[in-house]
Amino acid sequence: MPIETEVKLPLPRGATEARALLGRHGFAPLSPRQLETDQTFDLPAGDLKKSDRLLRLRAAGGAWRVTYKGPANRDRHKTRQEIEIEVSDGEAFAELVSALGYRPGFAYQKYRTTFRTPGEEGIVALDETPIGDFLELEGPESWIDRTALRLGFGPKDYITSSYAALYEDYRRTRPAVPADMKFQRP
Repeated sequence: MPIETEVKLPLPRGATEARALLGRHGFAPLSPRQLETDQTFDLPAGDLKKSDRLLRLRAAGGAWRVTYKGPANRDRHKTRQEIEIEVSDGEAFAELVSALGYRPGFAYQKYRTTFRTPGEEGIVALDETPIGDFLELEGPESWIDRTALRLGFGPKDYITSSYAALYEDYRRTRPAVPADMKFQRP
């Protein structure tokens, strides 16, 4: 059973400074910056959301990935079961789950660049979102804590909320903001 452990870190100074910070600490890009478009699915009564589970279809770089995430344990880090598979046709997957009674839920976008330091156990993702920029540290808890400290962050900075929850909070003070977290076209 694959387990994901992660935290998000807010970047008030933005993505450009974050790239420089990562470079100064030996992190090299593992993948190019690319737009990820995510669509969640749930049953009409919201069964998955109510039980803190997630079914997501992601489009990025011409590929499609389906992810299931189990209920999260949110202590200092967020830990949860994660099962991820590639699918060749995301639109067919959406039709399939619709036939099973699932409906599209929250949709969100981000530009993601992943980084790694050779010989280290974890991955750093730089996420540029419509509500701000974040680093996401994913790996063993000890690696997350060491890496956060190395980058100038501490446990008080850790965010274990999902982008859906962060966006819900954001919308509470901005009721005119659309229901989905997508980049607005000019």
